[in-house]
Amino acid sequence: MASLRPSLIRPTVHELRSFLLTNPATRHPHCHSTSRLLSRTSSRCLSSPHRQFSAVPPLHNASPKPISRNRGPVSKEDTQTDFGALNVLGNTPPPSTAIDACLWDGFHLNNEVKVIGGKGVLLINGESFEWCPWLANTSGDETRLVNAKGQWGVSEEALGLLGTVWPKPDILILGLGKDMRPISPETRQFINSLGIRIEIQDTRNAAAQFNLLATERGVGSIAAALIPIGWREGEGVN
Repeated sequence: MASLRPSLIRPTVHELRSFLLTNPATRHPHCHSTSRLLSRTSSRCLSSPHRQFSAVPPLHNASPKPISRNRGPVSKEDTQTDFGALNVLGNTPPPSTAIDACLWDGFHLNNEVKVIGGKGVLLINGESFEWCPWLANTSGDETRLVNAKGQWGVSEEALGLLGTVWPKPDILILGLGKDMRPISPETRQFINSLGIRIEIQDTRNAAAQFNLLATERGVGSIAAALIPIGWREGEGVN
């Protein structure tokens, strides 16, 4: 086997194979030099990870956190993007039945109609109706809308207006008061049988969603049935 060149740091594959497959008692003198070279190489490999993963001292002179996000002077170019102009609904007037305020015991609409006195509101096809679904409760308790399973539900009579209007809305947004709950299968099945999808929210978010969707898609496609935020199970609206 050819002798190792002094400039080599690691043995070749041929030298490694000859060293490993040769009997230690009959090894050539060059193989002993290969053994010494292997031992030196292995010691270097063992020591290299400690040098490679050495701890980095902390930076004491790190730059301070910026006070603002402005990295330079205000640009005076006319080509700047006006993000306020990107609102495509900015010049679209809200519908007359949009919710201006959600009160503890009622609602204020954009057409200056006020539904108060602990009554809910039903908004369909640009018209607003006072809505008291608890009066049509089949259990006879006018202070509860949640069943024993924790599901919110009303009778078909409470939503009977949805079956008489035409064209029917695509989506009915239910505002269930201060909290959001799952609705009963019977209520969901009745609304879906009319070809209407359901969106469930608490009353504040339901009002905001109705205002946005009714402005974007029109009051003929979006309906809302909202309970006052002051409604409490077993107490009603006090």
